[in-house]
Amino acid sequence: QVLHHHYGMYIWPCAVVLAQYLWFHRRALPGKAILEIGAGVSLPGILAAKCGAEVILSDSSELPHCLEICRQSCQMNNLPQVDVIGLTWGHISQGLLTLPPQDIILASDVFFEPEDFEDILSTVYFLMQKNPKVQLWSTYQVRSADWSLEALLYKWDMNCVHIPLESFDADKEDIAESALPGRHTVEMLVISFGKGL
Repeated sequence: QVLHHHYGMYIWPCAVVLAQYLWFHRRALPGKAILEIGAGVSLPGILAAKCGAEVILSDSSELPHCLEICRQSCQMNNLPQVDVIGLTWGHISQGLLTLPPQDIILASDVFFEPEDFEDILSTVYFLMQKNPKVQLWSTYQVRSADWSLEALLYKWDMNCVHIPLESFDADKEDIAESALPGRHTVEMLVISFGKGL
């Protein structure tokens, strides 16, 4: 399954690790409703679509350039059925309101700027109200010690499980035929709704 992307576009280690997690669970993906947020190059979402999931890619409505990259990724990978929508974190927009319930939300390296965390979680919370069993599959790169993500998750009534990278073969020296700088700082999280249990 060769996935095409522009050579000029840098794929962050987070995206590759999340794609590896999806590939590891590929037999569970056909027919699943999956939304990727902050998608950009959309490697995880594209892979999920190739594995038979019903995928929607989203990025900020305020970043038409990023939405265009999403569309290009779909074209290059021959996935005309994948929808691309503008979703701005923290905004209850028409696009968000009309989204069907999702089974899995993909988020690769969206927990980047701490001032965005609350907006991201409020958007995810809204989607969890539509389907309390939805899971947020997220990879993030640990950049500083003063992370307050766990406290915020508690505040938004979400549970978080850290998945060891070696448990889905993402701890290898090179994943997807590329040695990844900084891969050792990537964490894989599965976040679910506290009331969904």
